[in-house]
Amino acid sequence: MLTIVLDHPGKFSAVERPEPEPVAGTALVRVHRIGVCGTDLHAFAGKQPFFSYPRVLGHELGVEVIDPGDEPHGLKAGDRCAVEPYLNCGTCIACRRGKPNCCAALQVMGVHVDGGMRPLIRVPARKLHPSTKLGFESLSLVETLAIGAHAVERAAPTKDDFILVIGAGPIGLSVIQFAQVTGATLAVMDVSDARLEFCHNVDVQHTLKPGPGALDELRRIGGGELPTCVIDATGNAGSMNAAFDLPAPGGRIVFVGLFQGDVTFNDPNFHRRELTIMASRNALPGTFREVIRLVEERKVDTRPWITHRLGLADVPRLFPKDIAGNPAVLKAIIEVG
Repeated sequence: MLTIVLDHPGKFSAVERPEPEPVAGTALVRVHRIGVCGTDLHAFAGKQPFFSYPRVLGHELGVEVIDPGDEPHGLKAGDRCAVEPYLNCGTCIACRRGKPNCCAALQVMGVHVDGGMRPLIRVPARKLHPSTKLGFESLSLVETLAIGAHAVERAAPTKDDFILVIGAGPIGLSVIQFAQVTGATLAVMDVSDARLEFCHNVDVQHTLKPGPGALDELRRIGGGELPTCVIDATGNAGSMNAAFDLPAPGGRIVFVGLFQGDVTFNDPNFHRRELTIMASRNALPGTFREVIRLVEERKVDTRPWITHRLGLADVPRLFPKDIAGNPAVLKAIIEVG
């Protein structure tokens, strides 16, 4: 079957590989849609931590169950599913404490092990989340949404909070969707005029750019107060280091994006305001189910996000020139069948 392999940074190839063999506990699924995310773009650019080459990318997947396997977990042939691509051990301290998203031996499909840029794959049946209402394209966006939803879960805001989301790329937009659900005051910061304009199109009232006047603008939005919660989705070292100056006293910072380097901050400034800093990695199984419910109920709408589409066979030719490094790309979808 056709398989797209990222051989090394900047170079995809199309190869033929055999169909996957049966494995206990797994379901055979047909991949219909693949979302392209920041992880894929960073891997293509050679800037993705925890990554090795060659690798079959693709972890944002809308799939159809062909054979639910010997442990079907309620699945049946023909079910449409989103894939939870986080393969955890189930026995480490994180897994035992209900945090399989940061399992000590975690392997993420399309990052640590081969992913879904191919027509057929095998996935543990317990990692498939079905929907009777959503199409494959919507299901391929569930993983991105779940990352944003989990970041908001980590922040635990209420309607009385003032949330600042930094970065309005795909992950930032998923954070925005779930920040809006809380009813909190929301502001979005980005360097891109086009992305800030897009935020207005999805009902974000307050937008701003980083810079010398940002603190004053945040106080204006917050009625004299700085944000109680700052969620940085940039994966940019400068942005993440600067985030420590933005929360109000007693506030919290959640880092969703990551980069290859160190985050540093001034300790007295950090201690004086008794800030809380958290990482947000991946998402939990329950988050996937909640995201599917919210999309089914049309409380979350990602249809405006998708700006580019391409076929699986076209990835080696079109990805380098049309997707990678293209500022007009908000969300690209790969159509497999």
